Amino acid sequence: MRMNLITSPIQTAKPHRGTIRYSLTVKPATGFPGEYQMLTTRDQLLQLLTSKTRLAPTKIERFDRSLGTADGARLLDVELSEALLTEIGYFID
Repeated sequence: MRMNLITSPIQTAKPHRGTIRYSLTVKPATGFPGEYQMLTTRDQLLQLLTSKTRLAPTKIERFDRSLGTADGARLLDVELSEALLTEIGYFID
C-alpha cells in the first residue's frame, strides 16, 4: 500500500538518555481516510525503513537528515506491505 510517513519531534523537558522521540503519522498516499500515529525513536524508525522497505539508502539518508529539523521529516508515497502496516499497528480492512 502506498503511504505517506510524516514525523514530528516530541518536545520533552528531559529526553530519555539523549533519545529524541518522534510522533510518526502514517496515512494513505492516495487520499483515502485512515491516519495512524505512533511513537518511535530515530533508531527504531531507521531500522524499520532499512529492514522492512525497499527504499534506496540515499532516500533513507535524506530522511534521516530531515529528522533533525524542527519540522520533522516526510517520506511521501512509500510502498509498505500489509504485513509491515499490521506490525506497526495500522490495520487494513
